[in-house]
Amino acid sequence: MKKTKSEIDEYIGSRIREYRLSLRLTQEQLASALKVSFQQVQNYEKGINGISAVRLFDICKILNVPLASMFPPDDPKEAVVQPPLEDEAKRGTTL
Repeated sequence: MKKTKSEIDEYIGSRIREYRLSLRLTQEQLASALKVSFQQVQNYEKGINGISAVRLFDICKILNVPLASMFPPDDPKEAVVQPPLEDEAKRGTTL
């Protein structure tokens, strides 16, 4: 089944939120690192605003997750949440 743009935006937004919370980052902290408003981060997480490839790449670097982890798998059985890399999670992130 093909996903629509808004479904993909919502999926990516939920992944951003999951990873952000796993690192105990606030929306404000992520927004500051991205140099955007926290409202923009809220809109990303809710799937209201789509995210450019460059912005998504920056988010993945900040959250220390692979870019591919933001997209739904082709096979729903493969839908496993990837935690941040262990070393970075222990040290925390530098914003």
